[in-house]
Amino acid sequence: MSRLFPRTALWSRRLRAALAVLATAVAMCGVVLAATSTASSAATCNGYVGLTFDDGPTGNTSALLNVLRSNGVRATMFNVGQNVQNNRSAAQAQVAAGMWVANHSWNHAHMTSMSQSQMQSDLSQTSSAIQSATGSRPVLFRPPYGETNSTLQSVASSLGMRQVLWDVDSQDWNGASVSQIVANASRLQAGQVILMHDGIQNTRDAIPQIVANLTSRNLCPGMISPSTGRAVAPDGTTPPTDGGTTPPPTGGTCTATATTTNVWGDRYNTSVTVSGGSTWTVVVALTSPQRVSTIWNGTATWDSSGTVMTMKSNGSGNTFGFTTMTNGNSGARPQIRSCTSG
Repeated sequence: MSRLFPRTALWSRRLRAALAVLATAVAMCGVVLAATSTASSAATCNGYVGLTFDDGPTGNTSALLNVLRSNGVRATMFNVGQNVQNNRSAAQAQVAAGMWVANHSWNHAHMTSMSQSQMQSDLSQTSSAIQSATGSRPVLFRPPYGETNSTLQSVASSLGMRQVLWDVDSQDWNGASVSQIVANASRLQAGQVILMHDGIQNTRDAIPQIVANLTSRNLCPGMISPSTGRAVAPDGTTPPTDGGTTPPPTGGTCTATATTTNVWGDRYNTSVTVSGGSTWTVVVALTSPQRVSTIWNGTATWDSSGTVMTMKSNGSGNTFGFTTMTNGNSGARPQIRSCTSG
């Protein structure tokens, strides 16, 4: 027995040494794999889109936030004031999860049937409830049902909010399946905004696929700019879409304000008022398949897609307008891209 013990001890020491080397190798491989995985999953953001969720907070807001967080997504929550008042903790959880919180009226009424003073009271009460619960006052407003007019836009503006509609309707409110929601979201382009809703299971289930599709196209979820209403980086910037090769427009800056003045079943009118210059160039973007059928008080040219209109002043004043055929997309509204004077 005494002659075998040294061999046993030696073998034991060698085994422990081998195991230590193996453990070190495994640990090192783990570090390398983790670093490789992190690098490969990092998205390249060549553009940003706005993911928005209406009608919260709801009893399912926590579930929605869990899905968004697990997919690394920040989104804009258009909250109903009455819901915020009744569920302050859920509104606080939205902000704690990194979401942006916005105004979606007090109780989702048809606001275009209200008087101006009623609109003022409704939006002010909602913003106050959101500020009381979250500590932040909203800078964005979405009218219920997408119904708006110049009075409502003016009231929202007087309260420091920009009206934001949407470019893509997910149709989740209309019973769309997960695959239909994902397909609708795949139409999103840089700068655009999609309409979704808090409290819908199919929407939550669609989020991982939506994010995967965006990542494959080098698009990332971002914030909605209160100055333009378009999606930009979470810090408020947006990358150039042309690699920075296009020189900035010459001349000064001006402000163009768009108002939806009339809406019919298949078309609507938009009026744009320019301030800050009597000679101006305004770039307006439509959402396909919408198309402009008539313009007035300006001279228009179009890009190759037929969705980006450059309107120049023609001596008819500082207000121009156009009629847009919806072509089946009744929810989207034109977005002002830029206004240049001189």
